[in-house]
Amino acid sequence: MDMKKVLESGIGRMNPRIASWVFKTIKAIPSVKKKIQKEYDDIMKDLEGVIKPYKERSISFSHLPDTGRDKDEIIKDMETIGSVEESKWKDGYASGAVYHGDDEHIQFLNRVYAINSQSNPLHSDLWPSCAKYESEVVSMTANMLGADRVSKSPDSDEEICGVVSSGGTESILLAMKTYRDWAREIKGITKPEMIIPNTAHAAFEKAGQFFNIKIVRIPVDSDYKADVSAARKAMTRNTIVIVGSAPSFPHGIIDPIEELSEMARERGVGFHTDACLGGFILPWAKEQGYDIPPFDFRLPGVTSISADTHKYGYAAKGTSVILYRGLELRHYQYYKATDWPGGLYFSPTFAGSRPGALSAACWAAMLAMGKDGYMKAAGEILKTASFVKKGIKEMPDLYILGDPLWVIAFGSETLDIYKIMDYMTKSKWSLNGLHRPPCVHICLTLRHTRPGVAERFLTDLKSAVTYVRKNPDVKGGMAPVYGMAATIPDRGVVGDLLDRYMDLLYKP
Repeated sequence: MDMKKVLESGIGRMNPRIASWVFKTIKAIPSVKKKIQKEYDDIMKDLEGVIKPYKERSISFSHLPDTGRDKDEIIKDMETIGSVEESKWKDGYASGAVYHGDDEHIQFLNRVYAINSQSNPLHSDLWPSCAKYESEVVSMTANMLGADRVSKSPDSDEEICGVVSSGGTESILLAMKTYRDWAREIKGITKPEMIIPNTAHAAFEKAGQFFNIKIVRIPVDSDYKADVSAARKAMTRNTIVIVGSAPSFPHGIIDPIEELSEMARERGVGFHTDACLGGFILPWAKEQGYDIPPFDFRLPGVTSISADTHKYGYAAKGTSVILYRGLELRHYQYYKATDWPGGLYFSPTFAGSRPGALSAACWAAMLAMGKDGYMKAAGEILKTASFVKKGIKEMPDLYILGDPLWVIAFGSETLDIYKIMDYMTKSKWSLNGLHRPPCVHICLTLRHTRPGVAERFLTDLKSAVTYVRKNPDVKGGMAPVYGMAATIPDRGVVGDLLDRYMDLLYKP
């Protein structure tokens, strides 16, 4: 079954709901189902070599060895693998992924991790240092995001507080769980709803599934900003929180946080700023004169913010900060077990035991960077972004979505953008393919500010455009997968494909 032919038969032009029903009906036919599975198998076969490149070059283990291997041999194998993978990001070919990457910085964080490798915040009596590091990480992040502008009067209940989580997704999940529990106890809402822009991070959808919160999506305007009037119309008595991004992951656009958060404040509901990407760049960009709209706790309607320390905070992977306006709100995040036979049990986040070494490395990274370090890094990234945007705008077959700062999404009205992405992949670049509309983005980091990297990106992108223009029917790569995912009305088919992909990741 050729997915492209099915779509061209007319299903792809139907009303999405009708098309989805028709597609589900067709794919339930045994012969059709068999052909779909065959197409899945062919796609996965093509991808296996990319996902599992070490089968042919190193020793693989599906069972424990009878006797323990020599430690030096294990290290040797890992160094070999590491050297292969390092080349993919070290020279600035990756979108996002590694945000600092300097050898000295990495070695510094590795030393910090080694010193604290056995620490666990769950056992605060053994490692009180964990509480020190985490509380100071939270405080430094909060003050960077406007906490120092919030009233500190003795009777104020607006103290900005928070916790350290394992990453942006956990920060978002924790916040949405907090609003659900707060709304249930304070407002009596048993059928909670969250309002999110279509461009909000997928973690909000995950939170909705995990915590039984109805997702109410609102569109974005022609500038890819959340539609304020649509948000107002979407509000009901069951709304518990409105979400805005600063900036959004897909297109790097800052939503109208001021208008959305004020709407939430007027209606007495929460407002969450997802600053996972921008939390450690936007404050410093504003200080350097960039036109950054208000997005943090300086706005009275903002009641929580997520900011990833392991992105532009330049900490090791595995930490983020979730902040709240008021201790009482944070209490709805905590888990407490007061009558367990194992004793009193409490956990601020989802995990019980946690790697204290990551929190220590986060603390160390923030101190090592300092305000001047973050200011310089933000300036270099934004300067590079301006150069890249100018170069893309000069390519007639491409256009940039909206007016982003450093997360730059670009598409094409004349060429298959996913084939352009495939060409870039063959040229060593690792970019992010996006949907609705079809486009690709590059998230610029300090790796891209190194001499010659941005120039190389634009040269390779120009070559990609020229090649695809001359070879519009070129096949292979990820273009068929992205093309199918972008056009098939039945999202279950796309979900099935992702199931197969994740199964492949865990295939020994």
